[in-house]
Amino acid sequence: MGDPKRHRRKYVTPPRPWDKVRLEKEVEYIIKYGLRNKRELWRSQNILRKYRRVARELLAKIDLPGKEGELAKAKAQMVIKKLIKMGILEEGATIDDILNLTVDAFLSRRLQTIVFKQGLANTIKQARQLITHGHIAIDGVRVTVPGRLVTKEEETKISYYQNSPFAKREIVVRAEKAETAET
Repeated sequence: MGDPKRHRRKYVTPPRPWDKVRLEKEVEYIIKYGLRNKRELWRSQNILRKYRRVARELLAKIDLPGKEGELAKAKAQMVIKKLIKMGILEEGATIDDILNLTVDAFLSRRLQTIVFKQGLANTIKQARQLITHGHIAIDGVRVTVPGRLVTKEEETKISYYQNSPFAKREIVVRAEKAETAET
């Protein structure tokens, strides 16, 4: 199992550290998704790499006759179901869709990105700050990890934490909007 106090790296560094094209792409992702550093990007790339590897292995085994082919089909359905639940794939997806995924699919499912897209923060950087300072909750439970992958089910439950001053401001703003709508 390993020592619980010693964390493993969850990313793989690029094989060519000074590749200009890759560096420019990484900077674009960092700006677009408000990442703190390249490790966060590499972590998402590693998750994508793992799912694509599993998809390739399952594609090779699906055509096999007998039990192995049936097991591969069942595992493929489980992987697809999990990705649909996470909101990365759409309903009716196939294994080929897993192979067509990009790192954008995983970065767009991060809590930081979803908080920004829902309008709880004005900028992507402010979304990160609100999360790390404990102003954001999922289903009433405070969450302080901006890189958390949010499922479709949890996406509708994202709001300000109940004791956050932002939650109190939102109530006042909603009341003002309701008053103006009535008149």
